[in-house]
Amino acid sequence: MAVNVIKEKCKGCSICVKNCPFDAITMEGKLAVIGTACTGCGVCVEKCPFMAIEKTEEIKEVKDLSAYKGVWVFAEQRQGEIMPVAIELLGEGKKLAAEIGTELCAVLCGNGVAGLVSELFEYGADKVYLAEAPELEHYTTDGYGKVITEAINEYKPEIVLLGATHIGRDLGPILAVKANTGLTADCTRLEIDPEDKKIRQTRPAFGGNLMATIVCPNHRPQMSTVRPGVMAKAERIPGRTGKVVELKTEFLNGDIRTKVLDVVRSVKEMIAISDAEIIVSGGMGLGKAEGFELLKQLADKLGGVVAGSRAAVDAGWIDHAYQVGQTGTTVKPKIYIACGISGAIQHVAGMQGSEQIIAINTNENAPIFEVADYGIVGDLYKVIPSIIQSLD
Repeated sequence: MAVNVIKEKCKGCSICVKNCPFDAITMEGKLAVIGTACTGCGVCVEKCPFMAIEKTEEIKEVKDLSAYKGVWVFAEQRQGEIMPVAIELLGEGKKLAAEIGTELCAVLCGNGVAGLVSELFEYGADKVYLAEAPELEHYTTDGYGKVITEAINEYKPEIVLLGATHIGRDLGPILAVKANTGLTADCTRLEIDPEDKKIRQTRPAFGGNLMATIVCPNHRPQMSTVRPGVMAKAERIPGRTGKVVELKTEFLNGDIRTKVLDVVRSVKEMIAISDAEIIVSGGMGLGKAEGFELLKQLADKLGGVVAGSRAAVDAGWIDHAYQVGQTGTTVKPKIYIACGISGAIQHVAGMQGSEQIIAINTNENAPIFEVADYGIVGDLYKVIPSIIQSLD
């Protein structure tokens, strides 16, 4: 239901303004104006002494869902390099497109990034929508949002996939709002319903204690952000080609409300744990922050990287960038060594895809042993030095 002011009856008494529980009504001169915060609760209708406010049926635009075709992947790039999550999404998008019977497309934005088009074709894209402009040199919500929204309105994709990165988590909601559709965030699984061909989007809910499968039946495009490291990367086929579609990149004054003055990168060593083949991870069982120094010694011996559980991050023992789990990063290394980690479901959700899981814990009943391929019951401060010594 919608609320409408009958101008001929409104006396400008402002009683509706005083009684609106959502501050959604303002006075313009002697006329009440209903704002966007209105929920249609009807309090103003009841309080108006002049019957100047009424409830009306809200007429909603009905989309022709059959007009939407294609699976789009936002090809996130930084400094001229395609991000790994985009390659993962191309692999997953190819499967979805094949089940629906449509084409796989990539959307590439930036400045001077045309050289990446051939790479996207080789990773499976049938078509690349390319937007190049100086204003797109660095990511901005307004810049990327405007270009991709206009492309969605013009070309009408059926499915749009983005990586759940800092950029994807910012861009996805903007696109969904402007396209008047839904968005399922942080998905860990995507599949096509064999009956109606809608995408089923699965994500952890209630702190990872259950998995929710979400569909978007009445709006298009169907949009998802997908956690990095969850999907398998697309296979690269050298020499594969496709079609390039150049997008409009005209910006007026005020279209982009922010300006990137400088890009400051951290001077400390930051390793992308999502790409690591060997991870040595620590939890509260370490007992102290200094325990990570021992884990680093083992990681260095194995040519791997150090990571941690949420509890270790919350304790200030390791930076959040190295957190594995539901609220951190999802990883799929060849070897994952869990040291002093109990195995809470939120942590397991972020590492259970590892090829080999080795757990070290003093508690033989720790849940981590249920997912581990190899388990060592013992004091990690005795076990790890012995492993390091054996590697010398």
